[in-house]
Amino acid sequence: MSLIETRQISKVYTLGDVPVNALKDVSISIDKGEFVAIMGQSGSGKSTFMNLIGCLDTPTSGQYLLEDVDVSQLSRDGRSAIRNKKIGFVFQGFNLLSRTSAIENVELPMLYSNVSVKERKQRALHALLLVGLSGREHHHPNQLSGGQQQRVAIARALVNNVPIILADEPTGNLDTRTSQEIMELFVRLNKESNITVILVTHEPDIAAYSKRLIRFSDGQVLSDNIVDKP
Repeated sequence: MSLIETRQISKVYTLGDVPVNALKDVSISIDKGEFVAIMGQSGSGKSTFMNLIGCLDTPTSGQYLLEDVDVSQLSRDGRSAIRNKKIGFVFQGFNLLSRTSAIENVELPMLYSNVSVKERKQRALHALLLVGLSGREHHHPNQLSGGQQQRVAIARALVNNVPIILADEPTGNLDTRTSQEIMELFVRLNKESNITVILVTHEPDIAAYSKRLIRFSDGQVLSDNIVDKP
């Protein structure tokens, strides 16, 4: 059983009276523990695909199965519950609350899971330890570097023990050295914790950290290949 499977999913948006085919009959299977990079030009469909597998949107047609559950048939509340339990998101802009400490930012996903205050703190501290931020728990975002802020965002994505991380241009706001550190962190989490990592990037050197590269073009899969490691 695949962790993620899309069966001929399509997504059509309407701009005025004009239908726009953002995705066209895309069928992709991703197993647990894979590290997948998704690339494509602007408008290729890669972001639409990520929104669908992240349960932020539903396909116009086709099926999306997550751990054999047909997510495309779930209500908005059902998709929200799946997101909270199964998927951690990491964005280019970090999306941290500026007036909130690192540990409080990491605790946020657990506020919707009826987790006790004591357990929230323990799990947040452990997540910050995993990303190498012990000792920075009470720092606010403006007291942290860009790389440290992204580590907080990754800790927040991990804190509910999710099997999947979706990362949308996670190094887009970082310098080269910090980007390498963040990608090495994703590699370690994928290898040691068997977390499935799926990232969107337009940078070939970032995609090279993955084990599999899927390229989109005009709403369809252009290629799907195992990445050759040097």
